[in-house]
Amino acid sequence: MGSLCHSDAAGMFVNEPELTRSYTADAEGYTTQTLEPTVSKLPSLQNPSEYEVYWEPEDPENPHLWPLWYKGVSIVTMSLGATVVSLFSTLYTSGIPGLEDEFHISKIVGLFGVFTYLLGMGVGTIVSAPLSEVVGRRPVYLVSMTIFLLLILPSALARNMEAILIGRFFGGLFGSAIMGNSPASVNDIVSDKHRALAFGIWSIGPTNGPVYGPIIGGFVFEYLGWRWTNWIVLIIGGVVLVLMCLIKETYPPVILQKRAARLRKETGDPKWWTRYDGGEDLSRRLKTGLSRPFVMLVTEPICIFWDSYIAIVYGILYLCFVAYPIAFQTERGWSPGIGGLSFIGIGSGVLITIACEPLLRKAINSHRKDPETGEVSPEAIVSVVILGAILLAVGQLWFAWTCTPNVHWIVPILAGVPFGSGNACVFIYATSYVARSYGIYTASALAGNMFFRSIMGACLPLAGPSMYNALGLNWASTLLGLVETVCISIPCVFYFYGHRIRKASPMIQAMERMQAAT
Repeated sequence: MGSLCHSDAAGMFVNEPELTRSYTADAEGYTTQTLEPTVSKLPSLQNPSEYEVYWEPEDPENPHLWPLWYKGVSIVTMSLGATVVSLFSTLYTSGIPGLEDEFHISKIVGLFGVFTYLLGMGVGTIVSAPLSEVVGRRPVYLVSMTIFLLLILPSALARNMEAILIGRFFGGLFGSAIMGNSPASVNDIVSDKHRALAFGIWSIGPTNGPVYGPIIGGFVFEYLGWRWTNWIVLIIGGVVLVLMCLIKETYPPVILQKRAARLRKETGDPKWWTRYDGGEDLSRRLKTGLSRPFVMLVTEPICIFWDSYIAIVYGILYLCFVAYPIAFQTERGWSPGIGGLSFIGIGSGVLITIACEPLLRKAINSHRKDPETGEVSPEAIVSVVILGAILLAVGQLWFAWTCTPNVHWIVPILAGVPFGSGNACVFIYATSYVARSYGIYTASALAGNMFFRSIMGACLPLAGPSMYNALGLNWASTLLGLVETVCISIPCVFYFYGHRIRKASPMIQAMERMQAAT
C-alpha cells in the first residue's frame, strides 16, 4: 500500500502511497474477499495531503512487515481455525449410528446433518466477506468463532434430531466466515514471492479437515459416544479461539482507518483521513456480494464449467463418507475406530500434493510466458488440474474394484492416495485458474464456486445410501469413477482453448476495458 509517513512539527508527509495491492487466490478456493481494496478518496482541498494516513517504509503495523515468526503463527492459527470448521462437517458422520439408535431415525435423516451444515456454509460464505471488509478480519473471526462454538452446544445436548439439524445449519453459517476469510488474511500478510508457500502451509488444515473427521470421530464414537464428537470440536475450537485472540488485524484499510481515528482523537483535529474512508456501506456491499456470484454462475462460461466440475469432485469426496463405512465397517466388520483409519490414504494423498507444491509451481512456470507481461497464461495452471483429474478417476476406479472383502484391506486404502492427491490438485489449482481469469471479480467468482460446491457436497451424500444399496458398492463406485473420467475433458478443453473462452467472456472483456482505461 504505500507508507504511512510521520509528519514533522507542521504535520507534513513526504511519501506517496501505492493505490492498490493485488490479491489472488492460490488455496482451496476459500478466498472470497474483494480483490483490491476500494480507493474512495484522493488528496483534494477537502482531503489535505499533509493529513493523509498511510504506511511508513518500516512501519511495524504493516502486516507485510511483521516478523517472520509472527506471520507463521498467524498462518498456522488461521489454518487451525479452518481445520476446526471443516472437521466438524465430517466428524459428525462417525456418530450417525448413535443418532439412529437414540432418536430412532433412518440413515438418510442422520445424513441431513451434513446437508444442513454445508448448506449453512454455502450461504454464509457470500455474506461474511463483505462484512470483513467493513469491520476488519479480526472482529469477524472472533465473533463468528465464538458463535460457532456456542452453536455446537445444541448438537451436544440435543434431545431430538431437529435441534441438531438447526444447530448445524447455523454452525455452518458462522463457521464459513473462518473458511472464507482466513485465506484473505494470509494474502494480507505475505508477499507475492512467498504466497504459494504460505497457502501450501495454510491449506494443510482445511483440505485435510474433512479427512481427519472420521479418523478421529471413529474412536471418539466407539469409546465415548456420539455426543463427544461435538465436545471434541468444542474443546479444540476453544483452544483455537484463544490463539485467535492473540492475532492482530490483518486487513490494511481497516488498520489505517483505525490509525486515522486515533490521530483525530489524540490531536482533536478531524482532518486526518485515509484513501479508504467513506467507501461503499455494508448494505451495498452485501447487495453486490449476494447478487454478482449468482449472475456469474449462470452467465459466465468459465464459472459454469469450473463450478460444475469442482462441485462434482466435492460431492464425490463427501460420498466417500458414505462408501468407506460400508466397505470397511459393514462388509469387513471393522469397528468405527479402526474403520475411520481407512481415510488415511486420502489424507496422505492431500499431503503429498501440498508437499509437491514447489515442483508443481515449477512445472507451471515452465510454460511459455506472455512477452508483454512476462507471466505464464492462466491455462498453464490447468496442466496441474488435468493431472489431478486423472488421479481422481484412477483412485475412484481403483477403489471401486478392490473394496470388497476378498481383496486385502490395504489395496482399497492405497486407492485413496491418488484420489486424495487429485482432490487437492483440483481444489487448489482450479480455483487459482478462476482467480487468474477474473481479476477484480475473483471474489464473486469464488463465492459462487464455494456456494455451488457446498450445495453439491450437501446433497450427494443424501443419495449415497440408496445408490449403494441399489447398485452395490462396486458398480456405484464405478459409476462415480466414470463420471470423473468423462469430466477430465473439462480441464483438457480449457488447457487448449481457455484463452479463447476467456476472450469471449463479457465480464472479462469489461474488466480488460476498464484496466486499459486506467
